[in-house]
Amino acid sequence: MDRPVSTLVGDGSVAATAVSCDASMQAHDFILVISGTNRPNSRTLAVARRVAQHYRDATIWCEFLDLQDLPPEVFSPQAYGSKPPAFQTVQQNVLDAAGLHVVVPEYNGSFPGVLKYFIDLLQFPESFDHKPVAFVGVASGSWGGLRAVEQMQMVFGYRNAHTYPERVFISEVNRKLAMDGALTDPAIDDRLAKQARGFAQFCGLFRRK
Repeated sequence: MDRPVSTLVGDGSVAATAVSCDASMQAHDFILVISGTNRPNSRTLAVARRVAQHYRDATIWCEFLDLQDLPPEVFSPQAYGSKPPAFQTVQQNVLDAAGLHVVVPEYNGSFPGVLKYFIDLLQFPESFDHKPVAFVGVASGSWGGLRAVEQMQMVFGYRNAHTYPERVFISEVNRKLAMDGALTDPAIDDRLAKQARGFAQFCGLFRRK
């Protein structure tokens, strides 16, 4: 079945087209949105879903990764030496994505341990090497996850990723989400929409042939 998406072209523009969903057409045409915690019913997940919806509203193809959905066997100590087969789909999505849009919550002045563990499981160096990445910071405090995002940028910088400079920080996130997870701050929602569109163009600059 075909679905309308926007492919990312080499001059940085976004060209609307219809792309088949078969595996041969998927590589490098989509943004992977990552919810950076495995805490159930998290505000991070609600924000990440909103980010993904902005891509869909702009007819830009995105896929979604919730760290709650990591296969349980990856948390065995043996996973460091031999990745379980169930992780291969996750790994391939990271490799194939045109860019990664990561929603990062602040836990104890940093980012969640599960997010770092997820990164440690991915193939080195090819998973992030020259990969575009965008960040949204989420926190209950007044800094909006600034510390968590800046620490995350250090990790991705070490892995030679291309950081999109337009970050979004959502402070006091508990006051900006409705019961159904919808954002109640129109200004923040507009910034997320603009970030998504801008990041898609940024990814087009680095698209692999």
